[in-house]
Amino acid sequence: MAFPGEVGLRVLFSPLGSNVVVRTACCSVGVALPVYSTFKAIESKDHNEQQRWLLYWAAYGSFSIAKVFSDKLLSWVPLYYQMKFAFLVWLQLPTANGAKHLYMRHMRPFLLRHQARLDQVVEFIYAETSKFIISHQGELLFARDLFMKIMGSVRELVHPGRKQSSHAIRGPEEQSENSGSDKDD
Repeated sequence: MAFPGEVGLRVLFSPLGSNVVVRTACCSVGVALPVYSTFKAIESKDHNEQQRWLLYWAAYGSFSIAKVFSDKLLSWVPLYYQMKFAFLVWLQLPTANGAKHLYMRHMRPFLLRHQARLDQVVEFIYAETSKFIISHQGELLFARDLFMKIMGSVRELVHPGRKQSSHAIRGPEEQSENSGSDKDD
C-alpha cells in the first residue's frame, strides 16, 4: 500500500501525467510558500531569516527574468516542469542553501561588475517613468477610478449589502491609531 505522500510524489513526477499538477506545484513552492515564509521572517524580526528570504527573492527574480525568454522553448523539453520544481526546492532548502550559492557565485559578481551601468539604466527608467506618469496623470487617474468602480460593482455582486471598509489596506495598529485622529479634524 502506498502512503499519501508517495502517491503525491508519483503524480507530481509522472512524466506521462498532466503538466497542470507540476505547474501548480511550481507556483506554490516558488511563490506561495516563500511569500508566507518572508512574512514570518519580517514579523519575527530575525535578520538571518530576512537575509535568507532576500537572497531567495533575488535568485527567484533572476530566474523569472530568464524564464520569460526561455520558457516557450524549454517547456517542450521532457520533464522541464519537474526540473523547474526541483530547482525551486533547491533554492529554498536550508540544507542546500541554493539561493545563497547562486547569489554569491553568480549574481553578486555579475552585479558588482556591471553596477555602474545598471545604476544608469535604472536612473533612466525611473526618469522616463516619472515623465510618463506626469504627462498621463489624467488618464491614469481615470483608469484608476474606472477600475475602482468595476471592483466595487464586482464586490457588490459577490457580497450584496456588505459595507466597504475605507481602511482595507492598513494594518490593525494603524487603524486604531488613526481612528482617534480622524475625529479631531
